[in-house]
Amino acid sequence: MHTHVTCMNHAQFALQRVTARSAHRGSALHPSVRPTPTTTFAPSDRMAAHHPEFEKAGQKPGLQVWRVESFDLVPVPENLYGGFYSGDAYLILNTIKQRSGNLQYDLHFWLGDHCTQDESGSAAIFTVQMDDFLGGKPIQYREVQGHESKTFMGYFKSGIKYMIGGVASGFKHVVTNEVVMQRLLQVKGRRVVRATEVPVSWDSFNMGDCFILDMGDEIFQWCGSQSNRFEKLKATQVAKGIRDNERSGRARVYVCDEGMEREKMLEVLGPKPDLPVGASDDIKADASNRKRAKLYKVSNASGGMTIALVAAENPFAQSALESGDCFILDHGSDGRIFVWKGKDANMDERKAAMKAADEFIKKMGYPKHTQVQILPEMGETPLFKQFFKNWRDKDQTEGLGIAYIANSIAKIEKVAFDAATLHESAAMAAQHGMVDDGSGEKQIWRIEASDKVPVDPSTYGQFYGGDSYIILYNYSHGGRQGHIIYMWQGMDSSQDEIGASAILGAQLDDELGGGPVQVRVMQGKEPAHLMSLFGGKPMVVYKGGTSRDGGQSAPAETRLFQVRSNSAGHTRAVELDAVASNLNSNDAFILVTAGDSFMWVGVGASDTEKQGAQQLCEILGVSTSELSEGGETDQFWEALGGKTEYRTSTRLKDKMDSHPPRLFACSNKTGNFIIEEVPGELTQDDLATDDVMILDTWEQVFVWIGNEAQEEEKTEAMASAVRYIETDPANRDRRTPIVKIKQGFEPPTFTGWFLGWDHDYWTSDPLERAMAELAL
Repeated sequence: MHTHVTCMNHAQFALQRVTARSAHRGSALHPSVRPTPTTTFAPSDRMAAHHPEFEKAGQKPGLQVWRVESFDLVPVPENLYGGFYSGDAYLILNTIKQRSGNLQYDLHFWLGDHCTQDESGSAAIFTVQMDDFLGGKPIQYREVQGHESKTFMGYFKSGIKYMIGGVASGFKHVVTNEVVMQRLLQVKGRRVVRATEVPVSWDSFNMGDCFILDMGDEIFQWCGSQSNRFEKLKATQVAKGIRDNERSGRARVYVCDEGMEREKMLEVLGPKPDLPVGASDDIKADASNRKRAKLYKVSNASGGMTIALVAAENPFAQSALESGDCFILDHGSDGRIFVWKGKDANMDERKAAMKAADEFIKKMGYPKHTQVQILPEMGETPLFKQFFKNWRDKDQTEGLGIAYIANSIAKIEKVAFDAATLHESAAMAAQHGMVDDGSGEKQIWRIEASDKVPVDPSTYGQFYGGDSYIILYNYSHGGRQGHIIYMWQGMDSSQDEIGASAILGAQLDDELGGGPVQVRVMQGKEPAHLMSLFGGKPMVVYKGGTSRDGGQSAPAETRLFQVRSNSAGHTRAVELDAVASNLNSNDAFILVTAGDSFMWVGVGASDTEKQGAQQLCEILGVSTSELSEGGETDQFWEALGGKTEYRTSTRLKDKMDSHPPRLFACSNKTGNFIIEEVPGELTQDDLATDDVMILDTWEQVFVWIGNEAQEEEKTEAMASAVRYIETDPANRDRRTPIVKIKQGFEPPTFTGWFLGWDHDYWTSDPLERAMAELAL
């Protein structure tokens, strides 16, 4: 039976479908979509008929691409994924199997620069209908050529191709064996690679870019004399993709540098003229303002859309999002907006979310290509959640299972901590922040004036807020040796001493040949591994004071210590102000007073935390009576200055899913702070050896320094990381540990986030290797 769609005007498509056969397969539809055998439906109908292609959509994990052709939806062959005609519109669905076994959907519609209004209208409607068919679960994105989201670009790691033409001019996505063609692609970008079809002529060339002249059975990659190695490497991946996917391996790739053109190229293009230098890549926006966002409530109760400002500054309270309404989170300062659909908002409002986004973009005077993400309640992405204070995923009993998983970590398996196998697993090291089990050699110095003085080993593990320290640790993992230099900075330590710790740390690094990992640690934000160095005893952090001879002042009469363990089972005891509001149901506490002392055990405290609290009593030389949360004595509350509210909500257990690792290139060069995110799964070849890169794993921020980065960038690296943390919209703790590492000396806590890390990757030149693979 032939199914077709006719098109009324753009504003009110009525999709006509003869749906007699849908009646028999009601079960395949979302439970609330039970069509009756009638003929016509308007797309605003809850019971809209569906396109036969929807039944193939999202059945199993993976990517699916369709092109809109004359108001119909036509699948694109898989080996042509990543190629888009600029005259067309497409739907792209990515399905991920969550750790709970549930399927999660990212649904994008992509609009080419030259697609017609009819096509973009059809694409939008098919998106709403497919979303409906998949039970309203997908996150919807609108993608505009040249301004795609990071999620979208992440599907096409080896680059995306824009081709001239489209359906209207007879261009089809077909795979043929006899390829007779001629096209020229200009390759641009380092993180996000875009190959754009340009006219086959020397007029299209410049010296700064790489170009691919595609002749079907022969593919010529031409590298301008001013293109750099990393760009050449990315162009090689595009050429290889054309050969392997579009030609099923039946084509030869020739790589030539400017001035060494092959005869065949000159036959097609004619003699080579002098070429222009080429425009520098788009000036990236300064990221200093990326922190700012606003939250609006959207309603169309009166027929027209109205928006009301809910909060003018982030972080927002999660309670501001009400299930009965839709909201727009405006992150226009970074080129994107989000529409959040409350689960109890009326159907029309939810379906009109994209329209509301469009009107909002116009109203605010934002560019047409502003990225749009539409999220159902309980399907929020980490990118959205970062704007809220202490986001908590609601108890998800309503069938949606676990919260959203970023595509970049979908293939990373969660690894429970096991000290016995830690030395074999970089993924375990990365997920728990542990290079090894902490039993290696260590030396600790305290900074005094501008010198470092050895600390008495019997007091190892005790740190005073009035001091700064340097800890040198030797680790071995998977047969590789390494050094870590921790620079611990006390809250009450003088600026001079903090400055001296950085200088002395750098000196120690030089003495050890420049390979050590340097970690900046601020009091109270100690990384997991540092907590493991003290033979199973808790690491103790005193609020103030000093350990230097004669410098000690008498401790306060009343002292409160919080004892908390990490996923690797190591504990830390931190001294806090002795007030009741500092208690936390997830932890154990020791309260020391002039009279009695108490061990308070929160309802969520673990056995490890209880044990750590007992060990702390021994270190402090006090004996305590134990109180369980809820069974406190008056004396206990009095010592804390009276009973007040304190935190009782459970702590986020799962950092990796809620804060997936993200990789950025960053530079402070031009006085502007510029960061560019790398899309998709993290791979080693994303690390550009002439750049400084930032890997943000939430618990800590790594700064990776490529061997060929400019001197100025190397010296600015730590400052860039500090700036990155300060400008993060997620309102990060400025004390987040910063780990500085150099190319070739990566610890497992870093390498474990990358798929298939190879320690010999840089021993030969990646570009030469890629060229050799092409020559096969």
